[in-house]
Amino acid sequence: MTVTMTTTLPDPDRQPVFYDGIPAKRLFAWIVDVALIFGVMLILGLLTLTLSLWLWPLFWVATSFLYRSLTIGAGSATLGMRLMNIELRNARGQRLDGAEAMLHTICYLVCAGFFLPQVLSIAWIALGPRHQSLPDLLLGSAAINRPR
Repeated sequence: MTVTMTTTLPDPDRQPVFYDGIPAKRLFAWIVDVALIFGVMLILGLLTLTLSLWLWPLFWVATSFLYRSLTIGAGSATLGMRLMNIELRNARGQRLDGAEAMLHTICYLVCAGFFLPQVLSIAWIALGPRHQSLPDLLLGSAAINRPR
């Protein structure tokens, strides 16, 4: 089925095909992304002669920030999101640019660093009409099934 994008985010009531299966796809995309970041961290551990292993949290945040902001900025989706055939769109229905990707990543990392914002984010993804995370709600973006 071919669906046309509008100049804003798709309406979940009139165009539900854009939001079908998004919570599960976001979960699997997140698992893939965490596995990729973990692999990079292990390689960094070997390359830095275990220095990055001693400073794991600092290197994890830096690696995660670079990975997420660069991949989202380049294609509006991380590699896990691309595998699941979803992408992030801003409030105008356009793909995220580099600055929006960095802002989205910063908001994501802040939410991931605290229990309550992370729980609220997961709840919004599961129960919200557009399945938006807390960073998505703050920035007006949403993850949608990639239009064909």
